[in-house]
Amino acid sequence: MAKTSFDTLRVLAIASQALGFILIITLETLMGDAARPWQGTTLAVMVLSALFLALARLYRHNKARKDMDRRLADDDDNS
Repeated sequence: MAKTSFDTLRVLAIASQALGFILIITLETLMGDAARPWQGTTLAVMVLSALFLALARLYRHNKARKDMDRRLADDDDNS
């Protein structure tokens, strides 16, 4: 059975996208056509946050892989 763990960055990504879509719909409901620039800004912030979280996740994954490689190399040296 595979080990499952809680991924904070994934939760943040999902929550930020959901919040962005809710905000876009709310802006359309409240402002009508005047909401277009704000919806575009919201979409741009959503894309930037998704990119930032993807880079953070990639950094975390690569760091964990390097740490594991370093530990395996240390174990080989000690054997």
